[in-house]
Amino acid sequence: MFTEQKNYIHNITGLKMNALLKLKEKTSQKKFICVGLDTDTKKIPQFLLKYEDPVFEFNKIIIDNTKEHASSYKLNFAFYENLGEKGLAALAKTVEYIGSGVLVIGDAKRGDIGNTSEMYAKAVFERFNFDAITVHPYMGRDSVKPFMNFEDKLVFILALTSNPGAQDFEKLKLENGSYLYQQVIRQVNEWNEKKNCGIVFGATQLEELKGNIESFMDLPVLLPGVGAQGGSFEDVCKAFKASGKTNFMVNISRGLIYLSQTEDFGELANREIIKFNSQAKEIFE
Repeated sequence: MFTEQKNYIHNITGLKMNALLKLKEKTSQKKFICVGLDTDTKKIPQFLLKYEDPVFEFNKIIIDNTKEHASSYKLNFAFYENLGEKGLAALAKTVEYIGSGVLVIGDAKRGDIGNTSEMYAKAVFERFNFDAITVHPYMGRDSVKPFMNFEDKLVFILALTSNPGAQDFEKLKLENGSYLYQQVIRQVNEWNEKKNCGIVFGATQLEELKGNIESFMDLPVLLPGVGAQGGSFEDVCKAFKASGKTNFMVNISRGLIYLSQTEDFGELANREIIKFNSQAKEIFE
């Protein structure tokens, strides 16, 4: 068992494609839903627990029912790391199963001194073969640069997040009159020389989204917070429509993957993501 799990982690292969082009291909088709595979064994249908790897079995069914309609997938490392070796094997198998045609984001929120960030970047991009990662900018450019050195990948930098604690630091006012999150956006635009940077901006922060969307320039945007956290997919789409931008993804996890505790959970996820796509097309037509 141990050897088999290690092999899954070490033997992920796939055609290298530019992450930004993957995203643009999907968003040009008005596919804006990022499927959040934050898979919790306490929340998945319990009949799946009979499988040797219930997390992967659950993910596989969700992927089969959403891949045609998704802009991307996002896997939060915490939900896999907490299961130890077996969880990392499920993470690796899931990335491999999704394949090379859809953007896959490692939601790891990394960021440390340069040589440590370099190891984090290698782990996420080379070992696990993710197309993109989430990082925080708190320690400055040298902590983010090792991720940006992977020119074919995307680095989504936290700007204004969807959680209530965003008030604690991200909305602090600076001496120049702007907020800290606005300074982050300006800085990320400066860092985006290789066109492989993006930002994370909470869908729950609708007024701030409307007020700052022009400052995003051509940065791709990952927006968590729709569904359980109270954000509105329709409102986000309308904000981007008004700005003439389509380079965004709205992450939905609980509101998409946990719609049933019976064998129809995949079918219900399929219906729900199709509904979101139809809503987006109506707004953008």
